[in-house]
Amino acid sequence: MQVLITDDLSPRGLEVLRQNPNIHITLQPRISPEELVTVIDQYDALIVRSGTKVTADVIQAGKRLKVIGRAGVGVDNVDVEAATAQGVVVMNTPTGNTITTAEHTISLLLALAKHVPQAAASLQARRWEKGKFLNVELYNKTLGIIGLGRIGSEVAKRAKGFAMRVIAYDPFISAEVASRLGVELVDLEEVYRQADFITIHVPLGPDTHHMISRETIGLMKQGVRIINCARGGVVDEEALYEALVSGHVAGAACDVFEKEPATASPLFSLESFIGTPHLGAATAEAQDNVAVAISQQVADFLTTGVIRNSVNTPSIEPEILAKIRPYLTLAEKLGRLNSQLAEGRFREIRIEYTGEVATFDTSPLTATVVKGVLDPIISSTINIVNALPFARQRGIRVVESKSTEEEDYASLISVIIQTDRGQHLVAGTLFSRREPRVVRIDEFSLEAVPEGYLLIFSNLDVPGVIGKIGTLLGQSQVNIAGMVLGREKPGGQAVSVVNVDSAIPTPVLDQIRRMPNIVYAKVVKV
Repeated sequence: MQVLITDDLSPRGLEVLRQNPNIHITLQPRISPEELVTVIDQYDALIVRSGTKVTADVIQAGKRLKVIGRAGVGVDNVDVEAATAQGVVVMNTPTGNTITTAEHTISLLLALAKHVPQAAASLQARRWEKGKFLNVELYNKTLGIIGLGRIGSEVAKRAKGFAMRVIAYDPFISAEVASRLGVELVDLEEVYRQADFITIHVPLGPDTHHMISRETIGLMKQGVRIINCARGGVVDEEALYEALVSGHVAGAACDVFEKEPATASPLFSLESFIGTPHLGAATAEAQDNVAVAISQQVADFLTTGVIRNSVNTPSIEPEILAKIRPYLTLAEKLGRLNSQLAEGRFREIRIEYTGEVATFDTSPLTATVVKGVLDPIISSTINIVNALPFARQRGIRVVESKSTEEEDYASLISVIIQTDRGQHLVAGTLFSRREPRVVRIDEFSLEAVPEGYLLIFSNLDVPGVIGKIGTLLGQSQVNIAGMVLGREKPGGQAVSVVNVDSAIPTPVLDQIRRMPNIVYAKVVKV
């Protein structure tokens, strides 16, 4: 497998990849965007830092591309939507630079409070301006943290060491977690209104772009100080400049900028502004950590299918993958089988998990079912990354439900496809915890092996039907590998699943459909 690395990666990170005999790496740091488009189709994986822009054009040109690894947290230099559409996994390393970014935030917090860079520059200019730099204490001041994730939490711990009051806004953090950190959760507006210092730790997205704006700055205290070590576009730099000039914001410190490299920002002309050139992760330890982490993640994905720290598909840790791998096989087969049985325009895919399987994280299983459903009907490459988006694009609802109560089987997965012509149900389980079995088709119970070509037919339960079909298959040189039957009641309707060793010719299938007492007959491949 071929891996392309287009930004500098630490030697330890490269060594992780080189130790794997199945992986071959190519180093092309600072490759131009135009050249990247022309060579990317030779590679299975791409590893980048923040310098490489992985555009939709690059991703669409990467016909072999399976995974993009970002050595760092932010993925705004990767077109994640385009990657998802192409079925390419996008991974990052969310923990590798947590500590160093938190430390950098605290260093800027102190620099703002104590005017450290301005005073140092003054002294280096041979001026002793002690009276010019009136500092403020952190003690008893209120720090407002926007985003109490990994980095925000580490900042909070350090701020508590300065005896600061810490408030935070994060809709995804529980009050219990915040309480353990000694942090008070408040609404976003309350952060703006109460905080003496505000630090931002959120990803860049439609909801966070320019969240620090003229409007939100207007809600802040007179004399507030703002720190941004997250992503550049989170702060409207023009609005920040105006607020610094007016004095409403007493000081600001940014490690990130909307356009990088940034060398001509008006902010740099202000003494009340402190800027650093994206140094949040610029420690030897952090560089090493993220390089080793992303190299290991990419290697594991390419060689075992393990997905860690994906931003566009469910992550599957090795121990979880080992446990659910047989269920993934079952889930895909159930989806493929039902997709080929159902008729009409698909409206909804409903997946019901019953028993032990309902205790798992079922998101990978649901994505795999949908992949199985879509594979036979869509010409594009479908995998667990793009299956759900493809379904949404086509107006197909995906619904899942869980029940831990065991019924006839320790674990059961039921796939129900609703179309404009009715619905079809296929349910399955694992025998001996590893062998997939279809145990129900619509209202009929049976035990079929979902493997290879299957002839599935429904008939009125009268003598002679199965014998005639067996004779016809034999005359047509189609070998029967196995057969199971399920029926409502004697003389009612029945369903049979026949495993055959080869595809059944269309004329033969048409003959079966024309036989007396046949309700329907289909050949499916799973």
